[in-house]
Amino acid sequence: MVLDKRLQPIVQSPDLPQLLEDLKQIWEEEQQRRLAFYDWVTPDMKAEFIEGEIILHSPVHKKHNAVTGAVYMLLNAHVLHHRLGFVGIEKIMLRFRRNDYEPDVVFFGPEKAASLIDSQTLFPPPDLIVEVLSESTENRDRGVKKQDYALHGVSEYWIIDPDTETVEQYLLNGREYRLQPLKESGLLESVAVPGFSIPVRAFFDPELQMKMLKGEA
Repeated sequence: MVLDKRLQPIVQSPDLPQLLEDLKQIWEEEQQRRLAFYDWVTPDMKAEFIEGEIILHSPVHKKHNAVTGAVYMLLNAHVLHHRLGFVGIEKIMLRFRRNDYEPDVVFFGPEKAASLIDSQTLFPPPDLIVEVLSESTENRDRGVKKQDYALHGVSEYWIIDPDTETVEQYLLNGREYRLQPLKESGLLESVAVPGFSIPVRAFFDPELQMKMLKGEA
């Protein structure tokens, strides 16, 4: 067995048995708080459970909302037209092994989408996650979320900055993400969503969005 380097300090400690007991207690108490979170959270709240803590989200700026809506609209139009699966926006709570997230936009391919039911409130890891940055969420979007999404096999992850009007496309490479350079033409070509290729500018330009939806661009 190859020892994970993250475990070495614990395994090499003479206090290993007590550390294991302490970790077990921490985990059990955290999961009790998680169950209480499920009972407490309501459909009108945007909240996440991350590393044992409840994270409440403040109202978003208009620009953040506009970009999120544009991503959903363009992606969902393509997915519906080609019958590729299911696209969700904002209030889709994803249950990971430890944490629960509500990303801005998610996509489930045909296989995963087929297992979803209309009354579902907790969802498995999807095939694509999109996070639109805000000042209060950027550290988590680039930190624990990025790491956790990769560990759970989310094949593609976009980080969109509404202020700089840029998109970072990350593709899964083993258990980590690799930044995928965008085309010189400014096109974003998804791997998780077959056939979805779009100018990054479309996420920020309402006129271009309409042209894309009408098939004029």
